[in-house]
Amino acid sequence: GHFVKNLGSAGDKETETEVLLLEHDVPHQPFSQSVLSFLPKMPWTITEQDMKCREDLRHLCVCSVDPPGCTDIDDALHYRELEDGNVEVGVHIADVSHFIRPGNALDEESVKRGTTVYLCEKRIDMVPELLSSNLCSLRSNVDRLAFSCIWEMNHKAEILKTRFTKSVINSKASLTYAEAQMRIDSASMKDDITNSLRGLNKLAKILKKKRIDNGALTLSSPEVRFHMDSETHDPIDLQTKELKETNSMVEEFMLLANVSVAQKIYDEFPEFALLRKHPAPPPSNYDILVKAAKSKASNLEIKTDSAKALAESLDKAESPVSPYLNTLLRILATRCMMQAVYFCSGMDNDFHHYGLASPIYTHFTSPIRRYADIIVHRLLAAAIGADSTYPELTDKHKLADICKNLNYRHKMAQYAQRASVAFHTQLFFKSKGVVNEEAYILFVRKNAVVVLIPKYGLEGTVFFEEKDKPTPRLEYDHEVPSLTVEGTTLHVFDKVKVNVTLDASNIQHQKIRMVLVEPKV
Repeated sequence: GHFVKNLGSAGDKETETEVLLLEHDVPHQPFSQSVLSFLPKMPWTITEQDMKCREDLRHLCVCSVDPPGCTDIDDALHYRELEDGNVEVGVHIADVSHFIRPGNALDEESVKRGTTVYLCEKRIDMVPELLSSNLCSLRSNVDRLAFSCIWEMNHKAEILKTRFTKSVINSKASLTYAEAQMRIDSASMKDDITNSLRGLNKLAKILKKKRIDNGALTLSSPEVRFHMDSETHDPIDLQTKELKETNSMVEEFMLLANVSVAQKIYDEFPEFALLRKHPAPPPSNYDILVKAAKSKASNLEIKTDSAKALAESLDKAESPVSPYLNTLLRILATRCMMQAVYFCSGMDNDFHHYGLASPIYTHFTSPIRRYADIIVHRLLAAAIGADSTYPELTDKHKLADICKNLNYRHKMAQYAQRASVAFHTQLFFKSKGVVNEEAYILFVRKNAVVVLIPKYGLEGTVFFEEKDKPTPRLEYDHEVPSLTVEGTTLHVFDKVKVNVTLDASNIQHQKIRMVLVEPKV
């Protein structure tokens, strides 16, 4: 090998973040001058030219609902009752493709990055900040360009009409999930925004029930967020994300918009639509899930012949002795899944999205942070005559190449995000010292068990063979599955207690060590 550069000292937070980005091949250098030269000149205003193919929707009561501290607001919603007793619902998405023109340096850089990467305390943007946090961000009380998907629905949430239009909107409020929830639940608030949220929430519940009846999966995964110390930026506390009803409300309309757009671009461009599919896992993937459920209680049967069967058997899998069991089964089910991928409709014939139980799906709702959505916006704009097409947009081999890169960047971003959580978890335990926590066994191996600590959403491996120590008597039974250590038998989903410490003996590979405390072995 040859020396390239010195990254800094091991264990240092900045350095470790840099290492993590390099290891996962995440493009993170500052945007070059040639890229920045294609940004609009400030102060920016909407011109008459911009309004030519757009509807003026600034009069509508539009609002956005996002996590706290969100500056890249991709989406906003509106709801209004119509004279004929039906309702109109709109999803308004930042019109990023208006600013990023095909083939220029800004476009090339965005397609290379493919996605925004969210680390624990750093965001690597796909597009420069002027767009991501300002001109494309649908902030409240400013005019913004949007791409709107507008439905006419009845009160049973059945779609009567769908239309797509480029638009200009002026959001009346940018709320957090908690603020939106508070308005919906409030007895005294009856303003337009609150009434809209209540209307949207009611429809979202119906849409969600329909999806689930249709066989969509709801699999929980314990996402962890760190509370940072505002001075040192060290993690002081971990919280597992709790999902509010309003998270689900926004999600339902985003899914609906994605499906509506997927259908439209496929109808218009059957050979060139950029879609997203989620293959059904091969049946053998489910072995660990089925065995684990059986081993815990004989009456728990997980059916895996279809997504619907799986969803229903997961809903029934409750155990009075172990209230956490259902969550564990869902986490385990997540591990059985395949990766969802982007593909070009002219190069493939299986479009089905297993997890969402939808025959067709794409990504339209997050163009600030995903490049796939920008292509989808361009396809949709061409389909409705709001923008012109260009040669690469209707070249299925070119699109297939783009999909390949997007799938790679997307996967790397996920790995980088996990590595970032792992590193921050290490910092957290470094400052905490030794702790004993309750955990559940997720997997049984030949000489170890993999456990999950719900309090921290943390997973780790407890090894029973250590060098320099006598090896305990181990009996592994992969049918059950179980592992017997010196006469103590451990099963999947058993509740145990582990001792957690940070092993910093190798500074470059610090790792969290877990030792079984109860049952005592």
